[in-house]
Amino acid sequence: MITLPESIRVFERGWLSSNNVLLVDDACAALVDTGYATHAPQTLALVRQTLGARPLDLIVNTHLHSDHCGGNALLQAAWPCRTVIPASEADAVRDWDETRLTFRATGQTCERFSFTGTIAPGAQLRLGALDWQVLGAPGHDPHSLMLYCAHERILISADALWENGFGVIFPELEGESGFAEEQAVLDAIAKLDVRVVIPGHGAPFTNVEQALERAFSRVAWLRADPARNARNALKVLIVFKLLEVRAMSFDTLLRMLDTAAVMRAAASMLKPRGDWPALVKEIVGELAAKNGPLEMDGTRIVAREA
Repeated sequence: MITLPESIRVFERGWLSSNNVLLVDDACAALVDTGYATHAPQTLALVRQTLGARPLDLIVNTHLHSDHCGGNALLQAAWPCRTVIPASEADAVRDWDETRLTFRATGQTCERFSFTGTIAPGAQLRLGALDWQVLGAPGHDPHSLMLYCAHERILISADALWENGFGVIFPELEGESGFAEEQAVLDAIAKLDVRVVIPGHGAPFTNVEQALERAFSRVAWLRADPARNARNALKVLIVFKLLEVRAMSFDTLLRMLDTAAVMRAAASMLKPRGDWPALVKEIVGELAAKNGPLEMDGTRIVAREA
């Protein structure tokens, strides 16, 4: 059985929304990551139910992918809370540059939010009556951060380490380095004394050594053939969109490849542009196979009920 300090509450949210970690002490009620925009009312309800009449004081974002910051705006509207984001993303948020923030590039949405401060690797935070060290976690996202509490040996790993892998290595899709950075982050985690990992997706886990072994193996597998990362990215982005909208025509999905730069980059690594319809049909077919997350209903693609 996994034990966490009484000051920490984890809301495990699934895959459309990241997990939310609520840390409460006498001085501050803080939430690490806020989920996806369409689930923001549920995020608000979870936090409000737990805090009661007490307000939320602080939002901390590990990184600014839409599934980690999509509830920011609604929570800020509900409470006058402070919000801290990775320092390297400050200009993009201040200007609300949706291209740099990847929302448009992934075909996802995020309501505009503000921030009151920034954090960077090396910073220290006091959350839930515990001291947390801010660690850099590039790979999945160049700006991503993790939080480590040495006293309780807890790592809030965001998408740098899950129990079975890690998030898509997005920089590699656009010709930037990402595999080496993910390898380095995993090396850094291996040097920490970690008892419990609270990942960005999935349940908290204690089998850290085994999780790292699986993650190291996956990095090596992806580096051996970068097309594997591209194919995985396309699958992840397609399923994410279908989980959001529930149903979509094949033609609409195909048009997304022209408008969403990350999807377009992944498709370009796999097939010439003229072959994209065949590529999408192939990938949707794999996702609609037995027990897959999608199914075909005539010309429509439908997300299966969980």
